[in-house]
Amino acid sequence: MPLFLRPFFLAAGLLVAAGASAQSSPAPAPTEEPVVVPQVQRRDVKLPRLPSRDFELGAFAGSYSVQGFEAVAVTGLRAGYHITEDFFVEAAVGHAKVNDETFRKIFAGTVLASDRLSYYNVSLGYNVMPGEVFFGRSVAKASAVYLIGGVGSTQFNDRRHQTLNFGAGIRLFLRDWAALQVDMRDHIFSDDLLGARRRNNNLEFSGGLTFFF
Repeated sequence: MPLFLRPFFLAAGLLVAAGASAQSSPAPAPTEEPVVVPQVQRRDVKLPRLPSRDFELGAFAGSYSVQGFEAVAVTGLRAGYHITEDFFVEAAVGHAKVNDETFRKIFAGTVLASDRLSYYNVSLGYNVMPGEVFFGRSVAKASAVYLIGGVGSTQFNDRRHQTLNFGAGIRLFLRDWAALQVDMRDHIFSDDLLGARRRNNNLEFSGGLTFFF
């Protein structure tokens, strides 16, 4: 080999040896320690107890039409529990004073032993059309149209009668804790007030305010 080529071959050999040594040596393991250690002081946080607002309590007033007599004013109270967003149960009591003026004009006396009428019932309701009611362009209130039906008892003419009730209504939420409720129902029971047993369909139309808690 010529003497002037020996330095070039020696330098090439050194480069090859250095590359092999770099490939054979393991890479340094990455450190697991964080760059910045946070200094956070733990504190106890009390979660707020938000009301579920599944219970409702309210009052109502309206018109109660006694079959064979005139329509009279009715007042009452209702309480309910919302099982789910769709189903709810409700208990209601109502009182009215029956007007028998029509019978007094035809007959000499009255056919009623008492002019007091009262009822109570327990019903199951179903929200069929939840939605919103708009007042103008910028105000909207949540609402729900519902169907309802149940069983109970009606005291009329000093006698108690097993009663079925069916109806529908609409609930308009003024706030998340208060709602305006309009309701129409048919109270069905049988009696023998005029000598023969007959079925009474007493229609009730009422409105009221309900509070949720």
